[in-house]
Amino acid sequence: MSVTYHIQLMNALVALCHFCELHGPRTLFCTEALHPPSLSPSSQTGVPASGDQDGDREGEGLTMRANSSATQRGEMCEGCRSLPASHPGFVSIDDETGIRFLSHQHPRQPQLFSVVRQACVRSLSCEVCQGREGPIFFGDEQHGFVFSHTFFIKDSLARGFQRWYSVVIVAMDRIYLINSWPFLLRHLSLTIQSLQSTALKVFDREQGVCPQRAVRMNSAFSPAVFPHQRSGNAARSLTSLTQHPNLWASLHSSFSWLLKACGSRLTEKLLEGAPTEDTLVLIERQTEQEEEMSCWEGAEGGGSKSQQHRSGSQLGHDFLCDDAKVDELPGPKFTSLRHLRQVLGTAEFRQLAWHVLMGNQVIWRGADPRLIQSAFTVLKSLLPVGCVRSVPYSAQYEEAYKCNFLGLSPDVPIPTHVSSSEFSVLVDISASERSCPISGVGDDDICSLYQFSISSANTQPTDRGPTLLNKLEVALSNENLSVDVVSHCLLCLKEEWMNKVKVLFKFSKVDGRGREDTQKVLALLGATGPGEEDNVRLLKFWMTGLSKTYKSHLMTAVRGGERSLSQ
Repeated sequence: MSVTYHIQLMNALVALCHFCELHGPRTLFCTEALHPPSLSPSSQTGVPASGDQDGDREGEGLTMRANSSATQRGEMCEGCRSLPASHPGFVSIDDETGIRFLSHQHPRQPQLFSVVRQACVRSLSCEVCQGREGPIFFGDEQHGFVFSHTFFIKDSLARGFQRWYSVVIVAMDRIYLINSWPFLLRHLSLTIQSLQSTALKVFDREQGVCPQRAVRMNSAFSPAVFPHQRSGNAARSLTSLTQHPNLWASLHSSFSWLLKACGSRLTEKLLEGAPTEDTLVLIERQTEQEEEMSCWEGAEGGGSKSQQHRSGSQLGHDFLCDDAKVDELPGPKFTSLRHLRQVLGTAEFRQLAWHVLMGNQVIWRGADPRLIQSAFTVLKSLLPVGCVRSVPYSAQYEEAYKCNFLGLSPDVPIPTHVSSSEFSVLVDISASERSCPISGVGDDDICSLYQFSISSANTQPTDRGPTLLNKLEVALSNENLSVDVVSHCLLCLKEEWMNKVKVLFKFSKVDGRGREDTQKVLALLGATGPGEEDNVRLLKFWMTGLSKTYKSHLMTAVRGGERSLSQ
């Protein structure tokens, strides 16, 4: 069950703010999302629903606020005003959801007006980042949370030849706003850069006609004249600074898209229990990828370089990197661990699975990258996500510290130090010269097309442990259990041993207990006895797959306990 963040969209609002030299911080333009009213019995019987009536009143209230008292109009100069008082504003409707995106100078609701007003004042006064340009986050539960991005616009008539603006996004959900930080920063920066570049062209053109710096240096300064000079320079609108005839319509489109895209990209999922380590690792990897993407886009000249690097090493294998796409690839492929075991043979499969669980480098060498990728897909299911480092198909050998799953083309030589190492296993794929003993395989008749040769310098016995592999083989050999049942059995075994890994990590790494105490814990965890050496190796390897979130949580808890004891 999942709930999208369209619900939170109702509480999100985007506003463009300006620091006027005469009137201080002012809100120039505001875009908000209005959700369609839910159907009520009265609407079904032909009587207008309350939502429609509210919508009419909201439109009247908007006009009334736009045409407010003469005192308020008198306090607004050209620099403080975006749309004329008679302008109805901009409205866009999302056909998929029925959500209306409404833009005007001020929000439609009085309570939102005060919230946006406070965010505007704080964003252009006390809540600014170093250099006064850039993003910052502030807020509280009562007045909402704000993502603010301040920036300067060039103006040949302003003091310092620039004016100060900010874009604020106000939401009541702090987590929603923080998780949207990379997305908002990336797309707001594009909007801001467009405004700045357009205004810079106008600035350069005006300076070319009449350089203001020379005019100001040659003019006589008079305290009596200064207020009039300041008043004349202050009343310059953003439309005048950019010479953009459809500026506000363009900003309405940009802000409306931002609200829609930001609301639809995040979802809430109802989890039964705490998230697994695999889920945490996947979230961390996704966050790292988004941060790297932001860095690439923000670096000067880095976009073409990073794209060139990806095209040479990564883009060529993107179709292999997504396990979900394996089923869509044509040709023979492994479909499950049981299928792989049938093709390789019982002894060969156990040897290969043993190397996978011990963390040794598993190398497949052959001419069919799709077959190799399908083998990696089923073998990676034996490990936690954090323990998997895969290079699906490469034209050169990659060291073990880079990957524990490596696919190679047939002509790639294996270095001597690798072929003679007990910490690697090689599976060579060649054309088959024998018939397939497996019946009912159909189009995926792998063993009639290929034969597999497994080699390793390992001399340790692989038939004793680890315990997880022994239990898995019992499930695989039981033909009464379907493939789905075996998959759930493997999932339970992985969770069981991942919990043991957490206990051992806390005991040995965080608490720093000795070898004798660690041995007692291993016995308590059921890791001793037959296959004890393999069990210990598995536990130590799987420690490397623990999420950063879990490790950080443990270290924080330990430090907090130490501070409590010292106090």
